Amino acid sequence: MGSSPSAFLAYGYDLGGSDRWKIHETDEFGGLDASSVSTLAWYDDSDDADDFIEQAKRRLLAAIAEFTEEWGDNQDGGYFDREKAAKERLGVTFDTYSYGEYPMYVLAAKVIEVGDDQALIVNPQELTPDLGEVLRWNDALNVALEALGITPEQENPSWLLCAFYS
Repeated sequence: MGSSPSAFLAYGYDLGGSDRWKIHETDEFGGLDASSVSTLAWYDDSDDADDFIEQAKRRLLAAIAEFTEEWGDNQDGGYFDREKAAKERLGVTFDTYSYGEYPMYVLAAKVIEVGDDQALIVNPQELTPDLGEVLRWNDALNVALEALGITPEQENPSWLLCAFYS
């Protein structure tokens, strides 16, 4: 069975990833090493269970949405509803592009996805929403970057067209 190509258009920042991180807070080898990059103190690179993005999501949920619950045996049925509401308060999301074995990531305030069996009609006017919405997107992205303690190489948020194989 082969892989299927898909794509998405995202407004935000290209953070890079396994191939090359595209943030300034890297160690001397271009990697993410919390012991040598003080702003990444929340990141545990020895955590085999969760990668950088999973830990970044938890960091944003705690720092911005004040959601620190963890799923456990004694959770009530409302856990996932509370988690979903907290994620919506963030105003940003992570998405993955490239190949599964070599993931690259974007931090985005808006994502438009298209599957391998679709052609999506894109209205350019939808890509330039009113100034208020763009300012909300930019603010959410800036708050997330500050909470994560990272500075993208990309100077400003932009529309990014990303492909991936699933």
